[in-house]
Amino acid sequence: MTQPAETDDALYEAVVFLSHFKDLPDPRQSGKVTYPLDEILLLCLLAVLAGSEAITDIARFGEKKLDLLRRFRPFADGTPAHDHLGDILAALDAEAFQRCFVAWVASITGIAAEVIAIDGKTSRRSHNKRRGKPAIHMVSAFAARQRLVLGQVKVAEKANEIVAIPRLLDLLAIEGAIVTIDAMGCQRGIAQTIIDKKADYVLALKGNQESLHEDVKLFLAEQRANHFNDTTISRDRSVDADHGRIETRDVTVIHDVDWLKERHAWPGLRGVVMVESCRDLGERTERETRLYLTSLAATAAVLGPVVRSHWAIENSLHWVMDMTFRDDEARIRTDNAPVNFTTIKHMAHNLIRNARGKDSLRLRRKLAAWDDDFLVSLLAR
Repeated sequence: MTQPAETDDALYEAVVFLSHFKDLPDPRQSGKVTYPLDEILLLCLLAVLAGSEAITDIARFGEKKLDLLRRFRPFADGTPAHDHLGDILAALDAEAFQRCFVAWVASITGIAAEVIAIDGKTSRRSHNKRRGKPAIHMVSAFAARQRLVLGQVKVAEKANEIVAIPRLLDLLAIEGAIVTIDAMGCQRGIAQTIIDKKADYVLALKGNQESLHEDVKLFLAEQRANHFNDTTISRDRSVDADHGRIETRDVTVIHDVDWLKERHAWPGLRGVVMVESCRDLGERTERETRLYLTSLAATAAVLGPVVRSHWAIENSLHWVMDMTFRDDEARIRTDNAPVNFTTIKHMAHNLIRNARGKDSLRLRRKLAAWDDDFLVSLLAR
């Protein structure tokens, strides 16, 4: 019987996928390897696509879906038991795995990301109290328009995102993109790294940059009192109504910032963005003002949507990882296994996100478990 063209496409894509991981070091002794590393990676990816949320789930998937797996690779000795599989994921070099992931994503995105949102997330149940290990915290880069994870790095113990973000930026090809980061990443060194990589930034400004924050607030207060007559600005307003809530956002961009750049030696600074939001919730009204630094010489009409797009990483990645992939319930804790399992879930997220049709991500994952042909089609992108 002739195989469907989509199956042939999936076989080809599986080969392409695995080619990005061919140089990934195998931590096992080569003479004693029963289960090739490429088979392990394919097993894990297909199992997570089909709903596996733990290493025991992946092992059982391998037992039940051996015929399916053999469409792609020999699996001559079947698939490993869960303890063996856990040992492999725990020993696999997490940073090397992430570099391979970044190369794979770059090959499937097709076009450069316009806005890259960077933010951190903790896998709450990945801590190991017995060994005194805290829960892992990963910093991810997310293509806001394509809704794809571009890369991730683990925040080292007793460190913070300020150290991890430059490592993540070093992994990525970001030329021409706009990088958005919350206040933790509002650091001169991070701004300089983004500029050096020929990208632009929009960085949230809060009290962690105390003197700069105070200078900007004072300047804005003075200019507002003078109706901004002494500086060059652009403005934009947007109004959204949803579920009985009306939100108005007024965006003001200050373009005359040479004095601020010189006084604080801030790399590449071209503007200060002020976003004033008013949420009418019926019984009460909430107001908030947020400040941002940017290297873009762009108007408020451009920068307003860029600021808003940063929240895609919360709504379209962190929330999805918790609700669809049950990330906060994961209890994988040994050595590199939690980080590597997160990387595998990000792979699955990208493939499910790219699937054709209008089904939700949750339903697509269920379909992958119910229908082998649909599962195979996810690899065919």
